[in-house]
Parts: sequence; structure tokens; C-alpha cells
Amino acid sequence: MRTAYIYDPLFLRHDTGSSHPECSRRLSASHELLSRQEWFRDLHRFQPRIADERWVRCVHSPEYIARVHSACAAGDRMIDTPDVRVSRESCEISLKAAGSMLELADQVMGRHVDNGFALVRPPGHHAEESEAMGFCLFNSIAIVARYLQEHYGLERVLILDWDVHHGNGTQHAFEADPSVFYMSLHQYPHYPGTGSLSETGYGKGEGTTLNCPMSPGLGDAAYREAFTDRILPAARNFNPDAVLISAGFDAHQSDPLGAIRLGSSSFTWMTDEMMTLADRCCDGRLISVLEGGYDFAALAESVTEHVRVLSQS
Repeated sequence: MRTAYIYDPLFLRHDTGSSHPECSRRLSASHELLSRQEWFRDLHRFQPRIADERWVRCVHSPEYIARVHSACAAGDRMIDTPDVRVSRESCEISLKAAGSMLELADQVMGRHVDNGFALVRPPGHHAEESEAMGFCLFNSIAIVARYLQEHYGLERVLILDWDVHHGNGTQHAFEADPSVFYMSLHQYPHYPGTGSLSETGYGKGEGTTLNCPMSPGLGDAAYREAFTDRILPAARNFNPDAVLISAGFDAHQSDPLGAIRLGSSSFTWMTDEMMTLADRCCDGRLISVLEGGYDFAALAESVTEHVRVLSQS
């Protein structure tokens, strides 16, 4: 497989303070382990770019984008909620995180690569249309879904979110839209409080939101059952033109912010299953972005396995 990989030390400069769990060491530890793998040299490396705000406005209101710009330029240390810490460079860095996904989309759609992974921060899936939440400023996965539809004309985009926290921002962006199927496995009840079984979309989008809420303490067997019985049949039936993954690794048994008990091997087989789906439905078009994961060693191991499967299957 030809796999694109985006990482840049720029992402380390999003300064969240000394005790915040969403810190630069998440990325540096993951990149360090990745770069020691023998197969790392075979990855196709690309540089992040600033997302054109035309595409950001497909998901976020102009007023919110301006407010993020202003807060960072003013040197504010948080926006909207105390858990979303920012610094002067955070707006530009968040736009480059979103732009990294657009770059991967161009590479995959141009057939220069088969799939791609963006090791970026801050994460994005909690960001709402007009509100920062859960460490997130701009919703990169939602932005690239709209980009694939409006720039490349794809009709059906599938988003799988396996972060331990439900991706409220992504679900809300598409829950009335039948052309984007949002699927999530997440701990429930847990932050942010959304993602119940009954949330299935509304209006024309009824049936294209699928939540698999998982009770604290569940592990590999429960996730495999949910994947086999619910995720994969619905995904195959949807027959997407592209597969996107919000790849949070905080459902790992070592993560301090969740109580799901996955081993690293679960991320291996989930990645493999989604690659099989993409091969079957959309000529292998798969794009993945880092969301959560807050135990540095577990995150680095899980990211490395994820990218290894993407590049070697």
C-alpha cells in the first residue's frame, strides 16, 4: 500500500499549559516510535497546509472562526470552556491540522497514494459549528468530508469514530444529511454526554447516524461484537465513496481519560476491517486523523500499529 503520512513539529507549538492532557508529548512520542520502524521510510511524507477558510466555513460559522482568530491573537489562554486551552499560534495550527486532511484528500483522490494518516493536534471531533469543546477548535474530519463532496463530487462519505469520547460535533454536523454516515463506538455515559443508542439522525438523515455506546469496563470482545454485528453491515449497506476515521486511541486500557479496556490489537483489527471495507466499496480510499489518546506509550504503540496496517495490508 502507498500510505501518506503528515506530521510537522509545528503541531507541538499548540501550547495548552504544563498540566493539560492534550499536550505536545502525545505527538512527539508517537512520531518517535513510528520513525524507528523499518517500514517508516516507505511512507509518503507530505507537509501540512493552512485550510482555505472556504472549507472551514462548510462546518463552522464565520463568526466562530473570527472569534478563534481573535482569541488567539489577543493571547487568550482558553476559549468557550476551560478545557479548550489556546495560545497565540493555536488558530493557525488548528487550521493546518484541518489543512492536513485536505492535503491527504488531494493525494488519495489524485491516486498518488492509497490511503493516509495525519498525526496532528489539536483534535477536532468535539468542535461544534459555533463552539469549541473537548480540547477541539476546528473539526478536521467534518471539514474533509465536505471537501470530498463539494470539491471532488463524492456522493456518500462514511465517518467511523472510535475515540472513547463521542464525537458530538461531527454527529451534529451531519445528523440531518443522508449523504454522510457517522458511526461511533464510545464509552457511555461519558463526556460529552451525547451518543445514546436512540440518536440515529433526523429528517432526511434518519438512519445515517449509528451510535454504539459501550459501558465502562468493556473490552476487546464487546468491540468486536459491535463491529461485526452493527458497524460493518451498516457500512457495507451504505456503500461509501470514501472512508474517514476519527482515530482516537483513548479507549486503550492504559488511557487515563477513559474506562474502556481495549488492547492495542483491537486498533489493529479495526483498521484492517475498515481497509477491507474501503477496498470493497471505494477503491481503497481511506483517510484517518488522530483524535484522542493520552497515555503516551499506549498512544505511540496504537498509532504505530494503525499506520503499519494502513501501509502493509
